[in-house]
Amino acid sequence: VQLQASGGGLVQAGGSLRLSCAASGFTLDRYAIGWFRQAPGKEREGILCISSMGGTTYRSDSVKGRFTVSRDNAKNTVYLQMNSLKPEDTAVYYCAAERWRCPLRSVSYEYWGQGTLVTVSS
Repeated sequence: VQLQASGGGLVQAGGSLRLSCAASGFTLDRYAIGWFRQAPGKEREGILCISSMGGTTYRSDSVKGRFTVSRDNAKNTVYLQMNSLKPEDTAVYYCAAERWRCPLRSVSYEYWGQGTLVTVSS
């Protein structure tokens, strides 16, 4: 059982990136997927979550209007589309999975993936 976040890289401010969260060993269609990030020297921050039914819950006001999430159950993958990136979005991004609904607390997530680094230059 494994989750893997990928798609990070270096982008200029104002640019876009799409991160992927792929699962192996289990199917994502029964899981809510949360996205988190941790910037250097800061605590991990919840960004948003997509439930198994496709509803999105934002956990950070700073990404509203810029980040969206979608899921492709056929590919067993969830995507985080990040637009209008800012230097303060620089962080390691993680995805996590929990059955059915988006949990309120990050500790409730059952599976965590390794992160992918996003660096936004000014």
